[in-house]
Amino acid sequence: MPEIREKVDVCVIGAGHAGCEAALACARLGLETVIFTVSVDSIALMPCNPNVGGSSKGHLVRELDALGGEMGKNIDKTFIQSKMLNVSKGPAVHSLRAQADKAEYSRAMRKVLENQEHLVIKQSEVCELLWEWQEGEDSGRDRKKITGVKTYTGAVYECKAAILCTGTYLKARCLCGEAITYTGPNGLQAATHLSDSLREMGIQLRRFKTGTPARMDRRSLDFSRMEEQFGDERIVPFSFSTDPESIQKEQVSCWLTYTNERTHEIIRANLDRSPIYAGIIEGTGPRYCPSIEDKVVKFADKERHQVFIEPEGLHTNEMYVSGMSSSLPEDVQLAMYRTVPGLENCRIVRNAYAIEYDCINAKQLYPTLEFKAVKGLFSGGQFNGSSGYEEAACQGLVAGINAAMWILGREPLLLDRSESYIGVLIDDLVTKDNREPYRMMTSRAEYRLLLRQDNADLRLREKGYRIGLITEEQMEHLRKKESWIQQEIARLKSVRVGANETVQNFLEAHGSAPLKTAASLAELICRPELSYGILGEIDEGREAFARSVCGSKDFPAEVIEQVEIEIKYEGYIERQLRQVEQFKRMEKKKIPEDLDYDQVPSLRLEARQKLKEFRPISLGQASRISGVSPADVSVLLIYLESHK
Repeated sequence: MPEIREKVDVCVIGAGHAGCEAALACARLGLETVIFTVSVDSIALMPCNPNVGGSSKGHLVRELDALGGEMGKNIDKTFIQSKMLNVSKGPAVHSLRAQADKAEYSRAMRKVLENQEHLVIKQSEVCELLWEWQEGEDSGRDRKKITGVKTYTGAVYECKAAILCTGTYLKARCLCGEAITYTGPNGLQAATHLSDSLREMGIQLRRFKTGTPARMDRRSLDFSRMEEQFGDERIVPFSFSTDPESIQKEQVSCWLTYTNERTHEIIRANLDRSPIYAGIIEGTGPRYCPSIEDKVVKFADKERHQVFIEPEGLHTNEMYVSGMSSSLPEDVQLAMYRTVPGLENCRIVRNAYAIEYDCINAKQLYPTLEFKAVKGLFSGGQFNGSSGYEEAACQGLVAGINAAMWILGREPLLLDRSESYIGVLIDDLVTKDNREPYRMMTSRAEYRLLLRQDNADLRLREKGYRIGLITEEQMEHLRKKESWIQQEIARLKSVRVGANETVQNFLEAHGSAPLKTAASLAELICRPELSYGILGEIDEGREAFARSVCGSKDFPAEVIEQVEIEIKYEGYIERQLRQVEQFKRMEKKKIPEDLDYDQVPSLRLEARQKLKEFRPISLGQASRISGVSPADVSVLLIYLESHK
């Protein structure tokens, strides 16, 4: 029988948030790329809450944008409400969150993919990976090498690298009480064949689960019984390339209500009908995004739980019921939802459901997101055991970049924990034995004062430029910004004001202690009650200096933000930088890929087993593996030094 056979550079399997970023990165770097999806209509689909960002996730999107990713630009084009979270706290935890128009977000991303040179979209289910054995060269170990993929219809695509971005589609099944449907999210076709091919290759799979709440008909809700939630008056863009003035627009409202004891009674009375508690669900669910059943059982002392009612778009009446994910039967869902204030007469458009799917333990991956056992096979997104659109997109970008770097014979992109949340995310996935879907949180980042969302471009833009995803024009803008920040900080440190009557009256008016001697403007900014903006009253040379440097009477808001943070938190930032230096020393001590841990004397048995299992690339990574003690790291260090 004749067959379709094509040659490409990269095959990306899956067109969710990870797949889109992976395919765009490869194509933009000049590689002939094909992206496979079970449905072209599901490109960049948001099957759960149609929002981007949130606590720590906003950091990820900003970092992705700084490296040359697309998610930040796309949400700036399609958001319907935007809000900066945690503004009452320090800048390290400020996080941008935007509600998207679900249909528009998907449509806009599809348009980007369709018009990207070197990129082809193919609606087809990949059912098999093709590979061959390759003799060990660099590591001395024989490894499988990817050679192509095969679709269900028999077409073969020969490739140099493949990227798995299958999300929640592999062997997926959706559960709503006793009703089980063998589909992917939103009733889309599941991918039922690829899992077998992966197992035959020796890739270990496991089952995870996630869930989503019901969608309500807006016309059936009583918003007078809820608290209205507005967006920010001044909208901050996600992308560093977006002109802030271009996105100032009218926003839609979201709404807040709460569950109550009656809601919880109905749930408790029907737990035996929940697939989670009836033992029907095999997979492990996300700890930090629990179903309403889990909330009621695990937090039995709570009298109520928050429920946010959020629009799915401008051209639909569907409302998302955030905080009430469930897999209870349809009749129980309707009864429990109708106990919530404002939802007494609700009509369900789409039932809540849980979804189970095949994924991997990411310890099978290098920090480049390449499989240790299969050369040229990379993986990104929820298939790696994570949860969330933002986590998926970041992994997809890194997997795409590193697949391209591997094909082009260039150095891989390795982000460590001290330079990005993406580095923390990937390090946690490949180093820790995660037993549940991984979610990013600010508390996971040891150096979060340095890894703020506001300075993601200052941290990572240069890397994106060296890779080839950031333009010369974008880099020139960054260089100007860096220069202006440093010049203004230097000026504020050099300009001193005396303890004269004008200054003392100014300080008194703003509840600040009077000066006993002259002080620099930078020293005054360090006072909690004062700010860069407030000090404009006594900063006489500010406007003239700004005009001489940037040609305007004021520096851009993004420059002022960095100036104020760098001055106010200078001592804390310097302390974290010293901690990073120590961290970097351990990361620079590389471990040979072919190191025989059985030959390292004095290693404890558990450490030996874990090191052989994870095969860390550096002493720093080895030190973060559970079961490897500081003493084991010292033994390993001495061994490596003596066998250089």
